[in-house]
Amino acid sequence: MTFELQHTDFASDARSGLITTDHGQIKTPIFMPVGTVGSVKAVHFSELREQVKAQIILGNTYHLYLRPGLEILRKAGGLHRFIGWERPILTDSGGFQVFSLTGIRKLTEEGCEFRSHIDGSKHFFTPENVMDTERIIGADIMMALDECPPGMSDYAYAKQSLGLTQRWLDRCITRFNETKPLYGHLQSLFPIVQGCTYKDLRAEAAKFVADKGADGNAIGGLAVGEPKEVMYEMIEVVNSILPKDKPRYLMGVGTPQNILEAIERGVDMFDCVMPTRNGRNAMLFTYQGTMNMKNKKWETDFSPIDEEGCEVDRFYTKAYLHHLFKAGELLAMQIASIHNLAFYLRLVDDARQHIEQGDFVQWKSSVVEQLGRRV
Repeated sequence: MTFELQHTDFASDARSGLITTDHGQIKTPIFMPVGTVGSVKAVHFSELREQVKAQIILGNTYHLYLRPGLEILRKAGGLHRFIGWERPILTDSGGFQVFSLTGIRKLTEEGCEFRSHIDGSKHFFTPENVMDTERIIGADIMMALDECPPGMSDYAYAKQSLGLTQRWLDRCITRFNETKPLYGHLQSLFPIVQGCTYKDLRAEAAKFVADKGADGNAIGGLAVGEPKEVMYEMIEVVNSILPKDKPRYLMGVGTPQNILEAIERGVDMFDCVMPTRNGRNAMLFTYQGTMNMKNKKWETDFSPIDEEGCEVDRFYTKAYLHHLFKAGELLAMQIASIHNLAFYLRLVDDARQHIEQGDFVQWKSSVVEQLGRRV
């Protein structure tokens, strides 16, 4: 994987770039739709390509490991072939999911024992077998196994957790270097910067990760309950240390406002379930603000969902989408999910264009407040 830094905003740390993988190129800043179990909920891959214009999607190691399982994925020739997606894929390590299983997991130096949320069966993740699992899945970008501590952990626990994450990273790198891709395309490994909301721990973690010389680096453990101002501060601390010639991936973030603020601070890659999850619950993101399509005010609004949006936005009306949600029709969730994902991809593409035009900060200032309004 290569990364070409193409433009840097003179008034901020925002930048645009180009990631090249064996499955295609990715223009940054980029948002990655979340395809947890090999599908982006309620959205066909043809719609992801043609309307959403997704350049890369994300899969979840924990969920894919449990179902369909590694044997089926290997027989299929990896996740790309299994799901019919020819563009790049990133897989997380499953660490966040495992560590969220409070009460049914046990953490040790060796790894983490956990019970499946599906059938209660017992499993054990180590840095080594997670690397093996991600090799079998075959994603273009693999994430290292880390511990994701609670966002407001005390300093002692955060420091202890960071130490474990760093030792696991060394083991991940060793295993990654000992193994080869299985399906004829190259894979890259991204380390993850942890450290909760403590500046010195975040700085230590960023330095530790930067010294590994990986193809790209990720920032984890944010947007987990801390104030947004603290999240932005931690991004600034980390990005002042992470190398500028490698892509930076902020994991699990977030709202349109969060994304623009993080782009301004030098982040290149994002993922979040919010566009599809909120869409399934009738919330649409637009440049005018968020719209709850169950509200009666849309009942007789026969204007397009979004005149500047993708095909479904221009084809269907607000009144029709309101009707579908009130009637409990599955098509409502599909339309809303496509709209939200297409809006997120449009947002980062607009950000890229304004970075290249040299007016990103002015543009961002003109839209960010309105994005958070309720229409």
